[in-house]
Amino acid sequence: MAPGKVSPRARSMATEAANRGEQIPVIVRFCSGHSKAEFHRHSAESAELTAQSVRKDYTLIPAVAMSVRPDEIDELAGMEEVDEVWYDEPVHSVLNSSIVGINVPQVWSTLGIEGEGVTICVLDTGIDVDHPDFAGRLLAVEDFTGVGTVADDYGHGTHIASIAAGSGVASQGLYRGVAPAASLMVAKVLDDRGNGRMSEVMGGIEWAVDNGADVLVLSLSTEDSSDGTDALCTMVNAVVDQGRIVVVAAGNGGPSPYTIGSPGAADGAITVGATIDDGDIAEYSGRGPTADGRIKPEIVAPGSNVTAALSGITRFGAPVDKFYTSVTGSSMAAPHVAGVCALVWSANRSLLPGDVKAILMDTAVDLGRPPNEQGTGRVDALAAVDAAQDALANRPVDSSHSAASPDASADVVSVVTDAQSTGDKPSNTALGCLGAILSLIGVR
Repeated sequence: MAPGKVSPRARSMATEAANRGEQIPVIVRFCSGHSKAEFHRHSAESAELTAQSVRKDYTLIPAVAMSVRPDEIDELAGMEEVDEVWYDEPVHSVLNSSIVGINVPQVWSTLGIEGEGVTICVLDTGIDVDHPDFAGRLLAVEDFTGVGTVADDYGHGTHIASIAAGSGVASQGLYRGVAPAASLMVAKVLDDRGNGRMSEVMGGIEWAVDNGADVLVLSLSTEDSSDGTDALCTMVNAVVDQGRIVVVAAGNGGPSPYTIGSPGAADGAITVGATIDDGDIAEYSGRGPTADGRIKPEIVAPGSNVTAALSGITRFGAPVDKFYTSVTGSSMAAPHVAGVCALVWSANRSLLPGDVKAILMDTAVDLGRPPNEQGTGRVDALAAVDAAQDALANRPVDSSHSAASPDASADVVSVVTDAQSTGDKPSNTALGCLGAILSLIGVR
């Protein structure tokens, strides 16, 4: 007998199983130089062990999975060819903590909604088209920087796309995006240093709309505070008026006020600030008011230490392995909300962009911070999707967003990504009759 071969956990679970009169599932590893054939031959000589079925033979390691009575554990350990006996631990799915904190897994498991039928367009530094998490998901890609390829030499765009809609296949589901069943489009509008021009971003926006994008996510910003009347904000408002959702990062200019640039200052945009791991507002998160005194952002979402896809040709962020990396910034918060928008639209496609914004704001978790830091609070995916489904069941949608559309003749300014290695409470009134329905179902 060689009791040292039995792991402490297997020994403990064998004792519990013996008290209950149950078998115990174990994994048996063989010593180097011994074969599974020897084990099967040896165990066949034991009338007791012969009665137990081997459930799985492995080839990557010399081992088998089987079930035995607790009193047979030491007999297994006594076999010369057996190196170790482990308890066959139960396992549960695990997910990136950023999506757990906003109740995304409950939308998947309870409601069965994962963003089906919605297309998200990421306007950023491109994408790693060969990353496993995007296989079969990319409907269209286009370069607007002049380099002639959408290859993501920076890594920012790949990370953003993954948070919004990555499948998580390369991590066995650990790092799934918020809307893993949504389709993706990518417009490369920033160069390999994360820089670009409004004109390039606007070209990407038009292409996205012309090619059927439903939700556009822009994790980019100008450096200066915006009043929402510049060219890029104007285009964003026009896109929302055409029935598309535009989600924009609040930028990393915090904790100072008046740090919302363009296109985050667009009235029609859903502008997103960032939270840290404990749920509080990140110090770096951009804050309102806008240059003309409006409250921004509308909402906040996880932005710190978010693990998502790593472009295979970069070392962006803090890589955790060859497929994923951890990054911090309000850039990471925006795609969380873009993904939630896809979930909401999967639940109720009759909603207009203004309805979706109102639902997100009315169902957000109030963090007790000033509106120009948190908007109405942290996004809650489950509450938002529930509200969307209730609205579908109770009333037709009759609402629209009216965005200011001044002449788009502002000077072109530099656009930069915002990723990092005080005022009155905004109105939660939904557009059309959505507010009445949300009130009826208890959402404020």
